[in-house]
Amino acid sequence: MTEELSKIYEPKQVEKQAHELWGRNHSFQAPPDSCNAEAPAYTIVIPPPNVTAALHLGHALNNTLQDILIRWKRMQGYNTLWMPGTDHAGIATQTVVEKRILSKEGKRRTDFERDEFIGRVRAWKDEYEVRIIEQLKMMGCSCDWNRTRFTMDDVCAKAVREIFFRLFRDGLIYRGKRLVNWDTYLQTAVSDDEVFHETVDGHFWHIRYNII
Repeated sequence: MTEELSKIYEPKQVEKQAHELWGRNHSFQAPPDSCNAEAPAYTIVIPPPNVTAALHLGHALNNTLQDILIRWKRMQGYNTLWMPGTDHAGIATQTVVEKRILSKEGKRRTDFERDEFIGRVRAWKDEYEVRIIEQLKMMGCSCDWNRTRFTMDDVCAKAVREIFFRLFRDGLIYRGKRLVNWDTYLQTAVSDDEVFHETVDGHFWHIRYNII
């Protein structure tokens, strides 16, 4: 008796089977020692999504385009690596966690000891990192999942320190005096791209001192 095909496409069934098959066959792994003249390397490092929240439609478009490129090169015989990962998004993630704690518990960051609050942020990171990776897998992204990285894990932190040391040693970067963008609400410094500039009419004040 032949099996009757469903009249509609059931993505949950079909995509789950495909994902499990890819996982069993280790379909997307890129062994570093298998690169040669016949199978040159081709790599895309995924712009790591922030762990502030789950992925959205923009991520879906972005990762679809990357997946097209990586699968195309894989079919051409390249030893392809699509490197997955997530980003800490430091201040943004801290702000999200603070708002959540304030709305649910009525507490602020200063109500906690440092280690306790860091633990809250890490718990948020762990929750959304799992969610993000699962979303990428369910989209069918052909990443090498064994290489998944978090931008603040030990491997990445060591690599960042090493490369900054080399750049400083070789005179390619330098330390200079800079104005700090201090956020009075967050009580921390923020980067230039998080600053909103606003022109305000003010006054130029003169102070007259009596000289004896």
